[in-house]
Amino acid sequence: MNIGVSGASGKLGQAMVRELQARNKGHKIVAISRTPKNSDGVEGREGDYDKPGTLATAYAGLDKVILIPTGDLRPGMRGSQNEAAIAAAVAAGVKHIVLLSAAGTREQAEPAIGASYWRGEQALIKSAPQWTILRMNYYAEALADEAKQSAASGALTGLAENKVAFVSREDVAAAAAGIVLTEGHSGAIYNATGAKSYTGAERAGLVSEILGTQIGFAVVPVETLQDGMAQMGLPDFVINTVVGIQQDFAAGAFDVVTGDVEKLAGRPPKDLRDVLVANLK
Repeated sequence: MNIGVSGASGKLGQAMVRELQARNKGHKIVAISRTPKNSDGVEGREGDYDKPGTLATAYAGLDKVILIPTGDLRPGMRGSQNEAAIAAAVAAGVKHIVLLSAAGTREQAEPAIGASYWRGEQALIKSAPQWTILRMNYYAEALADEAKQSAASGALTGLAENKVAFVSREDVAAAAAGIVLTEGHSGAIYNATGAKSYTGAERAGLVSEILGTQIGFAVVPVETLQDGMAQMGLPDFVINTVVGIQQDFAAGAFDVVTGDVEKLAGRPPKDLRDVLVANLK
Protein backbone atom coordinates (compact mmCIF):
# COMPACT_ATOMS: atom_id res chain seq x y z
CA MET A 1 0.00 0.00 0.00
CA ASN A 2 1.23 3.49 -0.86
CA ILE A 3 0.61 6.11 1.84
CA GLY A 4 1.18 9.84 1.36
CA VAL A 5 1.55 12.65 3.88
CA SER A 6 0.72 16.00 2.27
CA GLY A 7 2.29 18.84 4.21
CA ALA A 8 5.17 16.63 5.35
CA SER A 9 7.75 19.38 5.95
CA GLY A 10 5.95 20.96 8.90
CA LYS A 11 6.32 19.83 12.50
CA LEU A 12 3.13 17.74 12.41
CA GLY A 13 4.03 16.28 9.01
CA GLN A 14 7.49 15.31 10.17
CA ALA A 15 6.03 13.64 13.27
CA MET A 16 3.55 11.78 11.09
CA VAL A 17 6.24 10.47 8.76
CA ARG A 18 8.27 9.28 11.77
CA GLU A 19 5.22 7.52 13.18
CA LEU A 20 4.50 5.80 9.88
CA GLN A 21 8.13 4.70 9.65
CA ALA A 22 8.07 3.30 13.18
CA ARG A 23 4.88 1.34 12.55
CA ASN A 24 5.56 0.45 8.93
CA LYS A 25 4.79 -3.07 7.76
CA GLY A 26 6.06 -2.91 4.22
CA HIS A 27 4.05 0.08 3.04
CA LYS A 28 5.55 2.74 0.79
CA ILE A 29 5.63 6.15 2.48
CA VAL A 30 5.57 9.32 0.38
CA ALA A 31 6.36 12.68 1.99
CA ILE A 32 4.79 15.53 0.00
CA SER A 33 5.80 19.16 0.49
CA ARG A 34 7.03 22.28 -1.28
CA THR A 35 10.58 21.26 -0.30
CA PRO A 36 10.66 17.47 -0.75
CA LYS A 37 13.46 15.25 0.54
CA ASN A 38 14.17 11.53 0.26
CA SER A 39 15.21 9.92 3.52
CA ASP A 40 15.22 6.56 5.31
CA GLY A 41 13.11 4.77 2.74
CA VAL A 42 10.70 7.69 2.38
CA GLU A 43 10.09 9.11 -1.09
CA GLY A 44 9.90 12.89 -1.26
CA ARG A 45 7.57 14.48 -3.81
CA GLU A 46 6.88 18.12 -4.58
CA GLY A 47 3.35 19.24 -3.86
CA ASP A 48 2.17 22.80 -3.25
CA TYR A 49 -1.45 23.54 -2.29
CA ASP A 50 -1.14 26.91 -4.04
CA LYS A 51 -0.02 25.16 -7.25
CA PRO A 52 -2.65 22.47 -7.92
CA GLY A 53 -0.72 21.29 -10.97
CA THR A 54 2.01 19.92 -8.70
CA LEU A 55 -0.49 17.86 -6.73
CA ALA A 56 -1.49 15.61 -9.64
CA THR A 57 2.01 14.14 -9.72
CA ALA A 58 2.40 14.23 -5.96
CA TYR A 59 -0.72 12.13 -5.35
CA ALA A 60 -0.32 9.77 -8.31
CA GLY A 61 -0.38 6.09 -7.35
CA LEU A 62 -1.29 6.66 -3.70
CA ASP A 63 -3.83 4.42 -2.02
CA LYS A 64 -4.24 6.67 1.01
CA VAL A 65 -3.21 10.24 1.74
CA ILE A 66 -3.25 12.39 4.87
CA LEU A 67 -3.91 16.06 4.10
CA ILE A 68 -2.46 18.51 6.62
CA PRO A 69 -3.75 22.08 6.14
CA THR A 70 -1.23 24.89 5.92
CA GLY A 71 -0.76 27.59 8.53
CA ASP A 72 -1.86 30.29 6.06
CA LEU A 73 -4.08 32.61 8.10
CA ARG A 74 -5.13 34.96 5.31
CA PRO A 75 -8.94 34.90 4.99
CA GLY A 76 -10.13 32.33 2.46
CA MET A 77 -6.69 30.98 1.59
CA ARG A 78 -6.63 27.81 3.68
CA GLY A 79 -10.18 26.91 2.64
CA SER A 80 -9.22 27.19 -1.04
CA GLN A 81 -6.06 25.17 -0.41
CA ASN A 82 -8.01 22.41 1.32
CA GLU A 83 -10.48 22.22 -1.55
CA ALA A 84 -7.69 22.16 -4.14
CA ALA A 85 -5.85 19.36 -2.35
CA ILE A 86 -8.97 17.25 -2.00
CA ALA A 87 -9.93 17.75 -5.65
CA ALA A 88 -6.43 16.76 -6.76
CA ALA A 89 -6.41 13.63 -4.58
CA VAL A 90 -9.79 12.56 -5.92
CA ALA A 91 -8.69 13.20 -9.50
CA ALA A 92 -5.50 11.20 -8.91
CA GLY A 93 -7.56 8.19 -7.85
CA VAL A 94 -6.59 8.15 -4.17
CA LYS A 95 -8.91 5.63 -2.55
CA HIS A 96 -8.98 6.99 1.00
CA ILE A 97 -8.36 10.61 2.03
CA VAL A 98 -7.77 11.63 5.65
CA LEU A 99 -8.22 15.33 6.45
CA LEU A 100 -6.79 17.03 9.53
CA SER A 101 -9.35 19.46 10.90
CA ALA A 102 -10.01 21.31 14.16
CA ALA A 103 -12.11 20.71 17.27
CA GLY A 104 -15.48 22.41 17.17
CA THR A 105 -15.53 22.76 13.38
CA ARG A 106 -18.92 24.01 12.23
CA GLU A 107 -20.36 26.11 9.45
CA GLN A 108 -18.87 29.59 9.68
CA ALA A 109 -18.23 32.44 7.28
CA GLU A 110 -14.81 33.90 6.55
CA PRO A 111 -12.77 35.29 8.21
CA ALA A 112 -13.66 32.95 11.12
CA ILE A 113 -10.80 30.50 11.58
CA GLY A 114 -13.16 27.52 11.43
CA ALA A 115 -14.48 28.46 7.99
CA SER A 116 -11.52 26.88 6.18
CA TYR A 117 -11.87 23.62 8.09
CA TRP A 118 -15.60 23.52 7.38
CA ARG A 119 -15.00 24.06 3.67
CA GLY A 120 -12.46 21.25 3.63
CA GLU A 121 -14.68 18.83 5.52
CA GLN A 122 -17.63 19.51 3.23
CA ALA A 123 -15.55 19.09 0.07
CA LEU A 124 -14.13 15.84 1.41
CA ILE A 125 -17.49 14.34 2.35
CA LYS A 126 -19.03 15.28 -0.99
CA SER A 127 -16.28 14.04 -3.29
CA ALA A 128 -13.92 11.48 -1.74
CA PRO A 129 -14.57 7.77 -2.40
CA GLN A 130 -13.56 7.01 1.20
CA TRP A 131 -12.79 9.63 3.81
CA THR A 132 -11.93 10.16 7.46
CA ILE A 133 -11.74 13.41 9.41
CA LEU A 134 -9.41 13.86 12.38
CA ARG A 135 -10.28 16.98 14.34
CA MET A 136 -7.43 18.22 16.50
CA ASN A 137 -7.75 19.90 19.86
CA TYR A 138 -5.36 22.77 20.64
CA TYR A 139 -1.68 21.83 20.62
CA ALA A 140 -0.06 21.37 24.02
CA GLU A 141 3.14 22.68 22.44
CA ALA A 142 1.33 25.90 21.51
CA LEU A 143 0.39 26.35 25.17
CA ALA A 144 4.09 25.98 26.03
CA ASP A 145 4.92 28.73 23.52
CA GLU A 146 2.25 30.94 25.07
CA ALA A 147 3.65 30.24 28.53
CA LYS A 148 7.11 31.37 27.46
CA GLN A 149 5.70 34.65 26.15
CA SER A 150 3.56 35.13 29.26
CA ALA A 151 6.35 34.57 31.77
CA ALA A 152 7.33 38.25 31.67
CA SER A 153 3.80 39.50 32.32
CA GLY A 154 3.11 36.87 34.95
CA ALA A 155 -0.18 35.67 33.46
CA LEU A 156 -1.75 33.53 30.81
CA THR A 157 -4.77 35.32 29.39
CA GLY A 158 -8.17 34.49 27.99
CA LEU A 159 -11.46 36.16 27.15
CA ALA A 160 -13.16 34.05 29.82
CA GLU A 161 -12.42 31.19 32.15
CA ASN A 162 -12.42 28.13 29.90
CA LYS A 163 -11.45 24.50 29.59
CA VAL A 164 -9.26 22.98 26.88
CA ALA A 165 -8.24 19.34 26.32
CA PHE A 166 -4.75 20.09 24.99
CA VAL A 167 -3.23 17.38 22.79
CA SER A 168 0.40 16.86 21.84
CA ARG A 169 1.51 17.03 18.24
CA GLU A 170 2.93 13.52 18.48
CA ASP A 171 -0.42 12.17 19.67
CA VAL A 172 -2.15 13.70 16.65
CA ALA A 173 0.49 12.13 14.40
CA ALA A 174 0.08 8.74 16.04
CA ALA A 175 -3.71 8.90 15.70
CA ALA A 176 -3.49 9.81 12.01
CA ALA A 177 -1.03 6.97 11.40
CA GLY A 178 -3.44 4.58 13.06
CA ILE A 179 -6.20 5.62 10.66
CA VAL A 180 -4.20 4.85 7.52
CA LEU A 181 -2.48 1.72 8.85
CA THR A 182 -5.65 -0.03 10.02
CA GLU A 183 -9.08 -0.57 8.52
CA GLY A 184 -12.59 0.41 9.54
CA HIS A 185 -12.28 4.19 9.57
CA SER A 186 -14.11 5.20 6.40
CA GLY A 187 -16.78 7.82 7.08
CA ALA A 188 -15.61 8.43 10.65
CA ILE A 189 -15.00 11.78 12.34
CA TYR A 190 -12.53 11.49 15.23
CA ASN A 191 -11.42 14.03 17.82
CA ALA A 192 -7.78 13.92 18.92
CA THR A 193 -7.74 15.25 22.48
CA GLY A 194 -5.84 14.98 25.70
CA ALA A 195 -7.10 12.79 28.55
CA LYS A 196 -8.70 15.74 30.39
CA SER A 197 -9.66 19.37 30.01
CA TYR A 198 -7.74 22.02 31.94
CA THR A 199 -9.13 25.31 33.17
CA GLY A 200 -7.11 28.48 32.80
CA ALA A 201 -6.22 28.35 36.50
CA GLU A 202 -5.13 24.72 36.24
CA ARG A 203 -2.82 25.29 33.30
CA ALA A 204 -1.40 28.42 34.92
CA GLY A 205 -0.68 26.30 37.98
CA LEU A 206 1.17 23.71 35.91
CA VAL A 207 3.25 26.38 34.21
CA SER A 208 4.05 27.99 37.56
CA GLU A 209 5.23 24.68 38.99
CA ILE A 210 7.40 23.89 35.99
CA LEU A 211 8.96 27.34 35.63
CA GLY A 212 9.33 27.87 39.36
CA THR A 213 7.68 31.26 39.21
CA GLN A 214 4.13 32.41 39.84
CA ILE A 215 1.99 32.57 36.71
CA GLY A 216 -1.69 33.43 36.96
CA PHE A 217 -4.64 33.34 34.61
CA ALA A 218 -6.21 36.68 33.72
CA VAL A 219 -9.51 37.27 31.97
CA VAL A 220 -9.19 40.28 29.67
CA PRO A 221 -11.64 42.18 27.43
CA VAL A 222 -11.38 41.41 23.72
CA GLU A 223 -10.28 45.00 23.07
CA THR A 224 -7.31 44.57 25.40
CA LEU A 225 -6.23 41.44 23.57
CA GLN A 226 -6.59 43.15 20.19
CA ASP A 227 -4.74 46.27 21.27
CA GLY A 228 -1.85 44.28 22.72
CA MET A 229 -1.31 42.39 19.49
CA ALA A 230 -1.69 45.53 17.41
CA GLN A 231 1.07 47.16 19.45
CA MET A 232 3.25 44.18 18.59
CA GLY A 233 2.75 45.02 14.91
CA LEU A 234 0.75 41.91 14.06
CA PRO A 235 -1.45 42.13 10.93
CA ASP A 236 -5.22 42.23 11.30
CA PHE A 237 -5.74 38.71 9.98
CA VAL A 238 -3.42 37.28 12.65
CA ILE A 239 -5.14 39.30 15.37
CA ASN A 240 -8.53 38.08 14.16
CA THR A 241 -7.31 34.48 14.20
CA VAL A 242 -6.03 34.67 17.78
CA VAL A 243 -9.22 36.37 18.94
CA GLY A 244 -11.28 33.74 17.13
CA ILE A 245 -9.43 30.92 18.88
CA GLN A 246 -9.92 32.57 22.26
CA GLN A 247 -13.62 33.05 21.52
CA ASP A 248 -13.86 29.34 20.68
CA PHE A 249 -12.10 28.54 23.96
CA ALA A 250 -14.65 30.65 25.83
CA ALA A 251 -17.53 28.99 23.98
CA GLY A 252 -16.32 25.52 25.01
CA ALA A 253 -15.40 24.32 21.53
CA PHE A 254 -12.14 22.79 22.83
CA ASP A 255 -13.65 21.36 26.01
CA VAL A 256 -13.96 17.97 24.31
CA VAL A 257 -12.40 14.80 25.73
CA THR A 258 -12.47 11.53 23.81
CA GLY A 259 -10.64 8.21 23.80
CA ASP A 260 -9.86 8.52 20.10
CA VAL A 261 -6.09 8.95 20.47
CA GLU A 262 -5.80 5.74 22.45
CA LYS A 263 -8.12 3.92 20.05
CA LEU A 264 -6.15 4.97 16.99
CA ALA A 265 -2.60 5.14 18.38
CA GLY A 266 -2.80 2.13 20.65
CA ARG A 267 -1.60 4.13 23.66
CA PRO A 268 -2.99 6.84 25.93
CA PRO A 269 -2.36 10.49 25.02
CA LYS A 270 0.55 12.24 26.69
CA ASP A 271 -0.07 14.04 29.93
CA LEU A 272 -0.11 17.82 29.51
CA ARG A 273 2.43 18.28 32.28
CA ASP A 274 4.91 15.98 30.52
CA VAL A 275 4.57 17.92 27.27
CA LEU A 276 5.02 21.24 29.05
CA VAL A 277 8.09 19.99 30.90
CA ALA A 278 9.65 18.83 27.62
CA ASN A 279 9.01 22.20 25.99
CA LEU A 280 9.64 24.59 28.89
CA LYS A 281 12.75 23.14 30.52
